[in-house]
Amino acid sequence: MKVRLLPLLLRYLGLLLVAFVTVGPFLWLLSTALKSGAENIFAYPPQFLPQQPTLDNFARVLESQPFLLYLKNSVLVAALSVTANLLFASLAAYPLARMDFHGKQLIFLVLLSSMMIPFQLLMIPVYNLAIGLGLQNSYLGLVLPHACTAFGVFLMRQAFLGIPRALEENAMIEGLNRLQIWWYVLLPLVKPSLATLAVFSFIAVWGDFLWPLIILDDPAFYTLPLGVNRLANTFSMDWRLVAAGAIFSILPILAVFLFSQKYFIEGAMRGAVKG
Repeated sequence: MKVRLLPLLLRYLGLLLVAFVTVGPFLWLLSTALKSGAENIFAYPPQFLPQQPTLDNFARVLESQPFLLYLKNSVLVAALSVTANLLFASLAAYPLARMDFHGKQLIFLVLLSSMMIPFQLLMIPVYNLAIGLGLQNSYLGLVLPHACTAFGVFLMRQAFLGIPRALEENAMIEGLNRLQIWWYVLLPLVKPSLATLAVFSFIAVWGDFLWPLIILDDPAFYTLPLGVNRLANTFSMDWRLVAAGAIFSILPILAVFLFSQKYFIEGAMRGAVKG
């Protein structure tokens, strides 16, 4: 019995270690944000729990920077980007999964290859395109690079492949066209994959720093990552305020995941392994 308990104990210890490494930085960030000015955040040995917890740091952040404006911009850009990615990625994935046409496999291989190209290589042409279209300092300019992703097309294609073709054939017999089949038949059946794509897209858009930094020079359009960076430059000697601003930017991601974790985990467990 002891021999059987040892591997189980080691497994749980390993999971606890991973959980500590994952959650530990966030808890330390929260602890720093709650510490008062009288506490030394660089004390040795480190003090994890604040001696005098306070919310003054959060109030000072809201007073010193228009974080509510940054939050509004981030929410708007994330909502538009996620909606566009779900719509366009599923539309592009439908013919790749359910229709036969010349060059389909080649297009799919090119799509997979494009996933290995880092955004830094595409940044200059995308920037020139955005400037040529007059999208600098605009919400549309922020949304453009996230409107449809290769990963989204790939994920939705694999989800559509898991649906029996009999359902599509029955819908055709009932008189539905391709677009109606996509909307009324296929999309309701791949909600877990849509939720998975939505969470991944939201995290990518919400934490995007490089593209907004390049395309924006008007603080009125700043998103939260730029706002936190501006806060760090303004209060570089007071890390309590920087930690409080970072907490503001992290909480929406946690909320989105908590509300969608059921569909997210179900979609992730299905995996993208069907050919």
